[in-house]
Amino acid sequence: MALKAALDLRIADAIHRHGGAATLAQIATCVALQPSKLPCLRRLMRVLTVTGVFRSVVRQQQPAPADDEQEAYGLTPASRLLVGSPSVSPFLALMLEATFVSPFLGLGSWLQRELPGQSLFEMAHGVKPSLFNEGMVADSGFIMDVVVKECGDVFKGVSSLVDVAGGLGGAAQAISKAFPSVKCSVLDLPHIVANAPAGTDVKYIAGDMFQSIPPGNAIFLKWVLHDWGDAECVKILKNCRKAIPSREEGGKVIILDMVVGAGSSDLKHKETQVLFDLFIMFVNGIERNEQGWKKIIFDAGFSDYKIIPVLGVRSIVEAYP
Repeated sequence: MALKAALDLRIADAIHRHGGAATLAQIATCVALQPSKLPCLRRLMRVLTVTGVFRSVVRQQQPAPADDEQEAYGLTPASRLLVGSPSVSPFLALMLEATFVSPFLGLGSWLQRELPGQSLFEMAHGVKPSLFNEGMVADSGFIMDVVVKECGDVFKGVSSLVDVAGGLGGAAQAISKAFPSVKCSVLDLPHIVANAPAGTDVKYIAGDMFQSIPPGNAIFLKWVLHDWGDAECVKILKNCRKAIPSREEGGKVIILDMVVGAGSSDLKHKETQVLFDLFIMFVNGIERNEQGWKKIIFDAGFSDYKIIPVLGVRSIVEAYP
């Protein structure tokens, strides 16, 4: 909740505007805080520095300034991601939105109910979640910048690509911009495609991934399969396999998702993965380990796969027909 307060107040932006380090008074002025709340802001910043969101900076000045002017706060690698463009602020705001957090208060009660049934989110609010677009576009802007720079070999030899359930096309646009020779399309539901941006090199196709997927040299699935159970994933992957050519002709499915247990052995890395799994459970989703991915890939008729754990807690999984 301290991080949510920092996002709501745009504290990272306030520090950034002061050249990367700002005093408590400067931050308070930027975020329009009442003077009486200055001690409360200090306590909030103490939490945010201890947890590594910001860092303490002691200014050395002569004569010695007052305590409020001497103690300053700077950006860390984590909080630098909250400023500029692309920024992860909209994605984090989505994850910390009360509508998304409150269902977890009913986790114990939900666990006592039979499946299939209402998701944790539906049990709490009576409707399915519909606040994803802005957060997903922000996530695409951030993660795809890393993908195209660090994992460009994944798109080597790809002539056409279909981004399945690609929303407003943030990922497809990033791929198209980085690799102009790749003809990119986005498949999503009609009401999503109706709001697609104009004037891009990306083609938008209205459809349903459970029915059929347009043909392409490669199919791209970013944060899609973790929303679905095994049976649904196998159906989606079977449709993907029908849409691509043989492996010898370069056909493959590129999955950008989490592989629990893959990547760094760092405790924070492991903790983040299992917490994401708990979070996605609220829409009856699942973050799979390698065995889970292997099962759905082979059940869908693919012959082989490769896991590339290069994106922090997420990985690229390539599935070959």
